[in-house]
Amino acid sequence: MTLPLSKPRLTCLIMACLSILLQPSDAQNPQQDYINVHNAARAEVGVANITWDNNVATYAYNYVKSRLGDCNLVHSNGPYGENLAKGSALSFSGTTAVVWSSSVRLGCARLQCNNGWWFVSCNYDPPGNYVNEYPY
Repeated sequence: MTLPLSKPRLTCLIMACLSILLQPSDAQNPQQDYINVHNAARAEVGVANITWDNNVATYAYNYVKSRLGDCNLVHSNGPYGENLAKGSALSFSGTTAVVWSSSVRLGCARLQCNNGWWFVSCNYDPPGNYVNEYPY
């Protein structure tokens, strides 16, 4: 039986997964990079793998593209769960891990904003990460 991770341990796990994929890239990270880091974090807590979904990825891409003018971390308020990130280094990949067990489809996008920063959105279907609810 896998025991739930404490918040500090889960945060460290997510940051470790993120650091694995901080590789230079000119545009989108390959979808397998996002899948691998998400599923590594999910495996640590006994949650089933998440799969890539092109519809969710298209949604993420269109939203990221719409934010290129200001690169502000403003949620889209769309139909999916969403993690947003931004960074100024070319190596910023934004591969964030989520272990919400009911989210089974993933789509992420990463583009460079007009100000030179990188903007990333990962979207989850069905959505999760609700306040006062446990992820698994």
